[in-house]
Amino acid sequence: MFKKVTLILALILATVAIFYFLNGKEKENIDPIENSPNEEERSPNNDNSSAPITSVSDVLEYAMEGKVPHFPFISGETSFEEVKDKLGDPEDIETVENGAYANYLDQDAAFGYRNGILFDVRSYHPELQEIRFNDIKQAMGEPDKTTYYKDNIYDQIILMYQLNENYQLKWILPRPTDNELNPAVHHISVLASTFKKTPISYDQLTLDEKIGQMIFAGIEGTKPNEKTSELIYRYKVGGIIFNGKNIVSPKQTIDYMNHIQSLNADNPIPIMFGIDQEGGRISKLPGNLLSLPTNEEIGKINDPAYSYEIGSLLGKQLKAFGFHMDFAPVLDVNSNPNNPVIGDRSFGNDPDIVSRLGIQTMKGIQSQNVISVIKHFPGHGDTSVDSHLELPVVNKTRSDLEEIELIPFKKAIKNGADVVMVGHIMLPKIDSNYPSTMSKKIIQGMLRKDLEFHGVVITDDMTMKAITNNFDIGQAAVQSVKAGSDIIMVAHDYEKVVAVIDALKKAVEKGEISEKRINESVERILELKKKYNVQNKVIKSVNIDELNRLTRKVLISK
Repeated sequence: MFKKVTLILALILATVAIFYFLNGKEKENIDPIENSPNEEERSPNNDNSSAPITSVSDVLEYAMEGKVPHFPFISGETSFEEVKDKLGDPEDIETVENGAYANYLDQDAAFGYRNGILFDVRSYHPELQEIRFNDIKQAMGEPDKTTYYKDNIYDQIILMYQLNENYQLKWILPRPTDNELNPAVHHISVLASTFKKTPISYDQLTLDEKIGQMIFAGIEGTKPNEKTSELIYRYKVGGIIFNGKNIVSPKQTIDYMNHIQSLNADNPIPIMFGIDQEGGRISKLPGNLLSLPTNEEIGKINDPAYSYEIGSLLGKQLKAFGFHMDFAPVLDVNSNPNNPVIGDRSFGNDPDIVSRLGIQTMKGIQSQNVISVIKHFPGHGDTSVDSHLELPVVNKTRSDLEEIELIPFKKAIKNGADVVMVGHIMLPKIDSNYPSTMSKKIIQGMLRKDLEFHGVVITDDMTMKAITNNFDIGQAAVQSVKAGSDIIMVAHDYEKVVAVIDALKKAVEKGEISEKRINESVERILELKKKYNVQNKVIKSVNIDELNRLTRKVLISK
């Protein structure tokens, strides 16, 4: 097809050359500068070309450069921000698979984009109706591919031409009928075959974008709202956690997620969705999903292969809904029978069993290309209070922790843990000033240096009373980043999310946190998203029956 298009262009240029040669002698006495065509007015390189488009060759000239007439935007290169700078906000945005379309009805145009870059430029300009079905076939020959589209309004034929290695041109017309064998063009579409890569380097981001990547935010309600839009548009948060209050049904959940993705479509970095799906009583995904056993039950069976299958099921469940991150498994050793928050969420009171089964659950989740978050470092199993309600205090030395609590984390890190969640636990014999989530001695000293963890560190929810009853949440977040945390989780309350973001930005501007320190975290976060190929893909539906079939198959084996 490339050769065919090249030949067409050559014939067009030859025709134009002959025309000017034959007419040139009659115009020898006319000033060539004053009367020659204005190249800037007609060239596709001109941002404001308004010359009429009446032929296939006119369209082709633009399409070969990734453009449509009357617009300077290039498919595969121009950012959606540039479109908005020039045209303003669109009349509406429509979510589609792998991106969104911004419709500019008053401009007779639409622009498909994902991760902030245009991948489809469309024109509905009335001038295109001068071009008809037979004109296209005569000028360009048979298309590389022909498809059809039909709904309650349209019955269309789509002629696809691969122009070169970079661009494809689509002509969309009413389907020819006996009454109209030669219909007029409805619109054209220029799609990018190649696509500008998503930035994966922190030096391509603004400070606001960097700080946004370091936030895992909770949202309000069960449907789109202004506060959620602000978190995406204004604060550019890098992750969203869905809580029980955000979830009603599978359809409602994926509709909400798809809407968030459409809001984030002009952000060069995909947003990451996370949820607590541990199995047992901590299972937040909606629908009539069959219950998975608690970790305590899995611990009693003590079969690593079974633990791996359960982890794989968790990963499949999350993947089906479009979630990227599971805050599981729990690697806390349940050494205190009076523990009010861990209990049956733990694989047991033996650190070796917890290690063996927890690692296999983690690997099962990872096998589905879902990020597993091991928690709650350095160990929540010997606490006697719930950190959702108050700050637990564990009077253990470093040596004490090494005998029990640290064993599962140390082994999981050696077996490929990508993300560690740090819990809100006060360990006064190690750090008498700050809980684990704010302690440099624990995050930098124990986790990074001693356990040699080089992945992403995320805090437990900073809106828990263990933090808010004892610290200002903004200053707690600043101290947490100074201590070594990469992601601050603020799972509830829009105002608290904003307070954390504002506090972090002010800390950088005042020099309390260096931008180099911010860059270190953002680099780890971007590498994680790259490793798991995090993308914002529209989820159309969830096959609950298939997920339950897979669950039954695993459960009946035991």
